[in-house]
Amino acid sequence: QVQLLESGGGLVQAGGSLRLSCVASGRIVSFHTMNWYRQTPGKQREWVTAMFRDGNTNYVTSVKGRFVISRDNDKNTVYLQMNSLKPEDTAVYYCNSPVIDGRGRIRDNYWGQGTQVTVSS
Repeated sequence: QVQLLESGGGLVQAGGSLRLSCVASGRIVSFHTMNWYRQTPGKQREWVTAMFRDGNTNYVTSVKGRFVISRDNDKNTVYLQMNSLKPEDTAVYYCNSPVIDGRGRIRDNYWGQGTQVTVSS
């Protein structure tokens, strides 16, 4: 059974930093694409960043230069380092790992329970 467990959220002032962690069990993070998403009330879940099997990364424009995704293979954990936080970064952040078939299609998704990040102005 795959489980993704996020932690590290909290309340921080604008300009501050937080590091989120996503510990995976039942799934090896270095073998799969790992994403971070975020969601605010009344809005659709927004993709934030991805790390691919080969270690390449991608970011939504609004966080480029401020957020960094990384992974620790020994700990089977993915991190999201968030710097220069802004009030608009306030959201519940979710760890995600899609199940992708041989044709590159997403067949399923694994999600964590989410961790709240609140940035005060």
